[in-house]
Amino acid sequence: MAIHKTEAIVLNKYDFRETSLIVNFYTRGFGKVSGLLKGIRKDPAKFASTLEPFSYNDIIFYKSSRSSLHLVSQCDIKDNFDGIRADMLKTGVSSGMLELLYAVCPIEDINEDIFNLSLVCFKELETNRDAEKLMMIFKIKILALSGFKPHFDSCVCCGSKVIGESKFSVSLGGLLCMPCGHKDVKARGIFKGTIATILYIEKSDFKKNLNLGMNPLIKKELDLVLNSFLNFHLGRKFKSADVIKSLK
Repeated sequence: MAIHKTEAIVLNKYDFRETSLIVNFYTRGFGKVSGLLKGIRKDPAKFASTLEPFSYNDIIFYKSSRSSLHLVSQCDIKDNFDGIRADMLKTGVSSGMLELLYAVCPIEDINEDIFNLSLVCFKELETNRDAEKLMMIFKIKILALSGFKPHFDSCVCCGSKVIGESKFSVSLGGLLCMPCGHKDVKARGIFKGTIATILYIEKSDFKKNLNLGMNPLIKKELDLVLNSFLNFHLGRKFKSADVIKSLK
């Protein structure tokens, strides 16, 4: 087995047998990986990290050629993001980010842009008061970076540039111009401002995104459109969405 060192964000963890843990990481050098940490529950001091969700670590692991589960021999904490953990809403938003990371990123598909986005969002979340806005920016950007985004550049059916009114089709995964609107009877109207906001966040850098103002109606529609798209195309409902809603 080859040995590797990489930076890693903890996505989730669960017990394995009596003394060990299996931890899912999103890493800089290898994408999403699963690691077995032998004996950590029996001897926590064996590793220099408690492997809390969304903590940022350096890990050393032996990459198996026969399995997607790899042996982690060392894990050292770099940042535990205590500023997030002190706030329940921010903790809920961070859990939502992890849930999305885990859902949209294929196993061992390297994407440094997604890793960097995740890291900068957790760092910003420690001090930024608008946790929901950060979650929205993260959601739009990770969908664009992963290639799993809704189609907002043109009509998803005919490919023409959408001018004027349009509809959003959850099942078709994008905008419909009015002549194509009949192709999905469940398609709903969408504000021009919602489309413009999504395209701006996709194409602008993170710092510019932070300065973007969001009308409450646009923010509400963004949440509805993106959550509907994710729930339909991933075939699952995100638990964190209900948690964040209750914490608000």
